[in-house]
Amino acid sequence: MSSISGPKCRLCRREGQKLFLKGAKCFSSKCPVEKRPTPPGQHGQRRSRLTDFGVMLREKQKLRRIYGILEGQFRKYYEEAHRRRGSTGENLLVILETRLDNILYRLGFGASRAESRQLVSHRSVKVNGHIVNIPSYEVSVGDNIEVTEKATQQLRLKSSNDVSSQRGIPDWLEVDTQKMAGKLKVLPVRADLPSDIQEHLVVELYSK
Repeated sequence: MSSISGPKCRLCRREGQKLFLKGAKCFSSKCPVEKRPTPPGQHGQRRSRLTDFGVMLREKQKLRRIYGILEGQFRKYYEEAHRRRGSTGENLLVILETRLDNILYRLGFGASRAESRQLVSHRSVKVNGHIVNIPSYEVSVGDNIEVTEKATQQLRLKSSNDVSSQRGIPDWLEVDTQKMAGKLKVLPVRADLPSDIQEHLVVELYSK
């Protein structure tokens, strides 16, 4: 399983905004983006003006980092989104949102996507009654997701529920926090997805 590694807060500072990669820390006064909104490194104070290409590149990097995906896999997601009917940009976001690790994060079973990914890889998640240990597994409408009974005893899962209460649960998901189970009711539409993502810039970048 490959994912983006390294200091998470530096990634947020590089993009100039919170990407919510560190769970509860992102909602606290300890968030480095609040203290140092400049890019990391000795030249971080001098944020240069970006070219059109630079703007598109930064948007693509931001999207990759939000979902914790490496370039090769992200490119495959784009190609799949392009093959599907409808808007390529919206298709791309739906593909990313319906990854199993992201669904767990949205349900509040992980304080961050990285924590949700670890939960899946440790065989602590069932989909329709069967254990799935592939974080990139694409969840379909009607699929039931639940955390195994053994994993529900972990303290980090209980703290994740506190963090999720600050984020809120999307309307396109159904959740039972007592049973640590949830369901994908419908596929999200663009209005349900983050408004600060400009997916058309990613499409323009890959279309060049």
